[in-house]
Amino acid sequence: MLTLESEMTVDGLTGREVTDFLLDCGDDNYQVWWPGTHLELHVLEHGSDQDHVGDVVLMDEYVGSRHVRMVGEVMEAVAGKRIVWGFRPAGLRLPVRLTLTLTDEARGVRLRHTITAGWTGPGRVLDALWRVYFSRSFAGAMDRHVHTEFPLMRDLLHRAPADSSSRPAAVQSPITG
Repeated sequence: MLTLESEMTVDGLTGREVTDFLLDCGDDNYQVWWPGTHLELHVLEHGSDQDHVGDVVLMDEYVGSRHVRMVGEVMEAVAGKRIVWGFRPAGLRLPVRLTLTLTDEARGVRLRHTITAGWTGPGRVLDALWRVYFSRSFAGAMDRHVHTEFPLMRDLLHRAPADSSSRPAAVQSPITG
């Protein structure tokens, strides 16, 4: 089993704000969140549950210099606490999960962003292949990405109403410099 994990506290943000934003995000809000880095995030197919479990989403972004485009299914969603996406490119379920765990604290939210990849049982012999895609350089880029994007989310969600029509301050994109 391979695990990539980032932890941080984001002052001035709540777990509920994070889950509400991510589960109801469309391309426009996703792009404004981090222009040039966040490209697409929208529901391809709605699940049968009002809490978004079963929603199939497309997420398209840059992590460092790597273009990451993935289809995922919301496996678990607990408002303000946790979201788990399972990845399924071309309808094939892979043993890859992205888990976002949130704990509200006095000053903000404690956030744990975890990617796990690997099989159980005999398939474990193939787990070493995950290290090709989820390399050390990708792990570092993902950690930097997480530590940048959630403070940007706070800034976006807490802009003064007079600023709501303007775009957030420019952030250097890994592609545009």
